[in-house]
Amino acid sequence: MENMTEVAEPQTQTSYIRLLGPADFEKACALTDLDVNSNVFIRHRIMASGLDSRWLGAEMWGWFEAGNLTSLLHVGTNVVPAMATPAAMEAFVERLIIRRTKPSSLVGPSHMVLPMWEALEPHWGQARSVRPSQPLMTIRFDSDLELDRRVRQVRPDEIDLYYPACVAMFKEELGFDPDAENTGGYRARIVQLLEQGWAWAIIDNGRVLFKAEVGAAGPRACQIQGVWVAPGYRNHGVATFAMASVVRQVRREVAPVVTLYVNDHNLAAREVYERVGFKQTGTFASVLI
Repeated sequence: MENMTEVAEPQTQTSYIRLLGPADFEKACALTDLDVNSNVFIRHRIMASGLDSRWLGAEMWGWFEAGNLTSLLHVGTNVVPAMATPAAMEAFVERLIIRRTKPSSLVGPSHMVLPMWEALEPHWGQARSVRPSQPLMTIRFDSDLELDRRVRQVRPDEIDLYYPACVAMFKEELGFDPDAENTGGYRARIVQLLEQGWAWAIIDNGRVLFKAEVGAAGPRACQIQGVWVAPGYRNHGVATFAMASVVRQVRREVAPVVTLYVNDHNLAAREVYERVGFKQTGTFASVLI
């Protein structure tokens, strides 16, 4: 990874970028708390690593104005901005161009991601997919709906049974096979989620009928990902009552506020989440590069 200390702006300047480290932990957490729902991913990465680069496996860039940390950018396989001001976005883009290493995605609040992508596209080339409007949905209470009591946590020893459903979801959502390059990275990530107790499913006679995972979590909020229903069970109400059960279990075991984001054109999924009790609290955008 690039050594930010070699390219950072002098700290005597009014505004500058600096690579963050463990000494910045409290300030970074406080900044993400200004918008808990939108900053789940970055808060999770901060908490999991303590901003120690050995554990982060990426870089966390900070934008300072008058000596105060005002904006964040997670730079790794995924580039994710948080609380980014227009000046910070401009500076982040300049630094990303200098870095010359393209990520696999740019994800976050749409009012940050889309201007950054507009500036980056001439340098990084056409995206595989741009999803400019993805409702960020939030629920802070248990659903009033009847719960599907079949929903349970998936055990680590069930990985071989569970993983094919994850691959099927990935192919549907992103359009390619996560195992195509045979790196094992996607499977390792799913194993990690199962070991954390962050995967829930309906499993009937050795087949996954429904699944969902928590992909990131902080002390106040978490983010659901990978919601999937087996094709033969769609449009039968399975997802609605299963999600109601997931929300109840996740609020007790992970974090009190549950968030997710969904493609705006996926009306069926949006209707499910709304019936469960989710409300739109923001808009995300994703650029698959």
